[in-house]
This record gives sequence, structure tokens and C-alpha cells, in this order.
Amino acid sequence: MALKYNLSKVYALSDNDPEFVNEILKLFVTEVPEDLKQIKEGIKKKDHKYAYSYAHKIKPTLDLMGLNVAFEEILQVEAWTKAEGKKKEIIETFKSIREQVKDAVKEIKKDFDL
Repeated sequence: MALKYNLSKVYALSDNDPEFVNEILKLFVTEVPEDLKQIKEGIKKKDHKYAYSYAHKIKPTLDLMGLNVAFEEILQVEAWTKAEGKKKEIIETFKSIREQVKDAVKEIKKDFDL
């Protein structure tokens, strides 16, 4: 039962095709956590462009998966990278995104036997 994510946009995009939905879910659980590691690395190294590229990459996926708070927070990460902000300004926001994605991945794996 989806508590941490919402697949309504995925089903709308796929015309309720279960195979397509399954592929989107597989990509989400494998790629987004890896992309988050890259954002963390960019933050750690103060490489704003690197962090931005990965934040920008996962932004549509967070929206598609119904992770609305994480989506709003990734916008904050993008704004932080453009402003070339200090690391301490974005750490808590990043941690929040990471936790939301981790919770959604865990629930999706359980719900869809991935």
C-alpha cells in the first residue's frame, strides 16, 4: 500500500500498462539512490555544477513518483547550486530527500517484489 509514493502520474503516462510501470519502478529503485550519492559527492566537494547535474536529472522522477516534498526540496538543491551556497546550508535538505527516497524504495521493493 503506497504510503511513501504515488503512482497516479506513472499510470497516467503508461495508459495503465503494468509492464511499463514495472520498468519505471525498476529504474527508480536502481538509479535514483545512485544519483543521490552523486549529489552528496558534489555537495561534499563543493562542486556545485556536478551536484546540479544530478539534482536536475532526478527532479522529474521525484515528481513522477509522487514524492512531492522531495521534489520541492530538490528545487532547493538546484537553487543552492546556482547560488553556489555553503555546504551547511543544504545538508539537512539533502538528508530529507535521501530519507524520502530510501523510504519510497523500500516500500516499492516490498509492494512490487523488486
